Amino acid sequence: MLAIALVDRVGSGLWASVSVLYFTYVSGLSLAEVGTLAAVSGAIGIAGAPLAGRIADRLPLTRVLIALQLLRALASFALLTTDDYALLLAVSAVGALGDRAANLLTKLYATRIAGPDRVRYQALNRTVANAGWALGGLAAAAALALDSTMAYRWLLAGDALSFVAAALLTLRCGEPPSPARVVAGSGTTPRTAKPANPWRDRAYLAYVATDTVLFLDDAVFKVGLPLWIAHSDQVPHGLAPLLLVLNNVVVVALQVPLARLGTSSEAARRLLVPLSAAFALGGITMSLSATGGTLTATLLLTAAAAAFTAAEMLHATISWELSVALAPDTALGAYLGVHGLAQSAQRSIGPLAVTAAIATGPLGWSAFGAAIALTCGIQHRLVRGRLPQPPLSVVPVTVSEH
Repeated sequence: MLAIALVDRVGSGLWASVSVLYFTYVSGLSLAEVGTLAAVSGAIGIAGAPLAGRIADRLPLTRVLIALQLLRALASFALLTTDDYALLLAVSAVGALGDRAANLLTKLYATRIAGPDRVRYQALNRTVANAGWALGGLAAAAALALDSTMAYRWLLAGDALSFVAAALLTLRCGEPPSPARVVAGSGTTPRTAKPANPWRDRAYLAYVATDTVLFLDDAVFKVGLPLWIAHSDQVPHGLAPLLLVLNNVVVVALQVPLARLGTSSEAARRLLVPLSAAFALGGITMSLSATGGTLTATLLLTAAAAAFTAAEMLHATISWELSVALAPDTALGAYLGVHGLAQSAQRSIGPLAVTAAIATGPLGWSAFGAAIALTCGIQHRLVRGRLPQPPLSVVPVTVSEH
């Protein structure tokens, strides 16, 4: 699965950095059409996680994941065959749905297989994924140096082929045990009680709502920092990509060591305290960056990027562990599917939140960081008493129990 993550992210790195350019220069779409395409496909993609979670509680997970990888490949290949806007919109929506669903199933697979080592696996997975993104991005930059529309087509084809390779690699993965699914003909007595429904679990829904806010670090790096720098007269615009590189390098270097701080459910909950401090510090340093000269602003923005990167790494560990620990084993897929809505929804509200912070002025960033820090405190209190006692990651258990 780590090899699959690497291949998948290399392909995504090839396409993600040039998708807007492809639709503009190859497909001939206007700025409004590209924006609408991204918004519509992203909105439809939100349904991917809960839908995949439900299916994975009923069907073999690896087979569903293979089907999704092939669906993503077909969607990418289909983009190469047409410049019709309606078809591009439909195909992009199908691809987005497959992306979110596949991401959820990869997490579910790791949760079922890794058992008490799931936090360590998550850290390794993020390290490999970030390395893949970097490799794909570098390859895309090299291809674009050719200054040819054919280069865009080859990058999109490379993304499609990465999904085919991921599907073939998934064939080599064993099917993990699933407490939610009874294999026909196994002689096991069917369950009489209905599995838990995450949509009726108010506490879990409240947790998902708070986690949506904590995912806003993603919008900071994709939208907030670049826009803030673009509208600043104090720092060179070239600082924006350098801070993105810094983010990737730090995640690759430190995600695994930091994961050791959250190897149990209770330890993950305690990490919400330093997480709130990281968000608050990031907001304050962003605000202060508007008050100094070029050198001061550059140093403060670098410090802000470091703080938000620390927040990203801490939250990745916390979110992975708590989303699993708070869900019943018999409906893990359905619960993680609902949790997947947090990251999907953030992709819609995140750009709005960071642009609002920018529009408000320097103090807007301090308010932004403080609001997320407060949400960390709310989540810290919300999950208290709902975590398993003692934590699953401490008790010696077999993989089949998960």
